[in-house]
Amino acid sequence: MTDALTAGTISITGHGGDEIEAYLARPLDAAPFGGVVVIHHMPGYDAGTKEITLKFAANGYAALMPNLYYREAPGASPDDAAATARALGGVPDDRLVGDVSAAAAHLRALEGANGKVGVIGYCSGGRQSFLAACSLPLQAAVDCYGAFIINPPPPERPLKVEPILGLAKDLSCPLLGLFGAEDKYPGPEETAELAKELSALGKEHEFHTYEGAGHAFFSADRPSYRVEAANDGWQRIWDFYGRYLAS
Repeated sequence: MTDALTAGTISITGHGGDEIEAYLARPLDAAPFGGVVVIHHMPGYDAGTKEITLKFAANGYAALMPNLYYREAPGASPDDAAATARALGGVPDDRLVGDVSAAAAHLRALEGANGKVGVIGYCSGGRQSFLAACSLPLQAAVDCYGAFIINPPPPERPLKVEPILGLAKDLSCPLLGLFGAEDKYPGPEETAELAKELSALGKEHEFHTYEGAGHAFFSADRPSYRVEAANDGWQRIWDFYGRYLAS
């Protein structure tokens, strides 16, 4: 752990050459360091996900969270921006990949960076973490309860995306999956199918499903928070990134 860090909002050139907002947190006394692209959840670029980004910096990683909704609602509150994004069916997959690619390039270019970059995502960001890891050269990926990799969203859900299991053959790095046994999106049967496909393809992966936990069990400011599952999940993240991102 380090208390010598810096954090704040920056601008990066994302997909299509668009200038977008991003939140960067990095250690000041822990070079060389690995990088982590943090993909926010469906509620957006909010205080809770900024705290997660800071947590990575405090543990010796440079972390960068792009604001995926910035184009639709520049300057809007996270709630308003998320509402706008939901109304549009979420972020297009190609744009997500472009924005994560830009964030990864920014992290690799930082003074003190060791060139290794991972990605982590929560909720819709969990699916997007898998998508990024199947589309970009990364060193590690973490999927925290990302749904709709196997099956499409039901019609009543705001997210309008297609299944991406077919991309599993292109997974570029080890994948850590953290899920809740009481979650419906994704349900245990969906994560089991994903694990089966990854095993068949010979892709390195490590999945953990927590009894008594549902969706968003990492969110300390929500009723879904499950302290034991979250604490164990964080330890697994540190162990996983320690193997693949540390110098």
